[in-house]
Amino acid sequence: MTARLLILGLGYAGQAIAAEALRAGFHVSGTSRNPEHAVAPEGVALLRFTEAGPAIAAATHLVATAAPGEEGDPVLAAHAGAIAGARDLRWVGYLSTTGVYGDRDGGWVDERTPPAPGQERSRRRLAAEQAWAAALGGRCALDLFRTAGIYGPGRSALDEVRSGRARRVLRPGHSFSRIHVEDIARAVVAAASGPQGTAPRVLHLADDTPAESAAVTEEAARLLGAPLPPAVPFEEAWKGMSPMGRGFWAENRRVRSAATQAALGLSWRYPGFREGLAAILRAEQAGEGLLQQ
Repeated sequence: MTARLLILGLGYAGQAIAAEALRAGFHVSGTSRNPEHAVAPEGVALLRFTEAGPAIAAATHLVATAAPGEEGDPVLAAHAGAIAGARDLRWVGYLSTTGVYGDRDGGWVDERTPPAPGQERSRRRLAAEQAWAAALGGRCALDLFRTAGIYGPGRSALDEVRSGRARRVLRPGHSFSRIHVEDIARAVVAAASGPQGTAPRVLHLADDTPAESAAVTEEAARLLGAPLPPAVPFEEAWKGMSPMGRGFWAENRRVRSAATQAALGLSWRYPGFREGLAAILRAEQAGEGLLQQ
């Protein structure tokens, strides 16, 4: 039977997953709330989210990328009936966040660490993970992809430096974990293609090199041959941050993903931000197409 993958939310990561799944032999479709203004990779059928019920019912694999709102997961809210009636469904991947671990004061978390979300948006993500597990009830595989900060072509420190908006926020000892969008796509497709159980599985999409934000900005400037952006003490930067920005900086943790890479039989193509930024710049210089933003 042909594997039919439906990506519910064909945004930045969804497009990368779609392209990788096509190369792996899946029949791929994706949804958008406004398909007339969306772009899908060549070969991917684009559907309106509100009209996706028949495609869900026919899918063998689903990927959900949409963030939950105050009323919960939007896919389950709109399409629970179609999901329940999807007789051929074998696997679901839900893109969550490492934010479910909350603040660890710079400590490490791995796939076995109990969640302890400290912010409302992270509590909603954990609730959505649990809602997906309850909705599927063990009748097919469920992979929970807890994802670090996503970067890639068109969305990286290189773009910030070029725009003149970049600054080096100085907060020694405060690290962020990241993941290149290509490695997200590779991991999701490997999980969808490999052996699966029925118990929900936690997988970490985070590279091997957590780092301070200023170090990433400095590397981007070095690669571009640009002057170093201005350094700003954290206390000063905090005053001008949005609530979302303050939320990111309020938590400090490092994320391990060795167990995920072993389970999926892969190693990250970009194990750290230096490799990832250099690859993005090489692709730009070669004139290769960028992902849609």
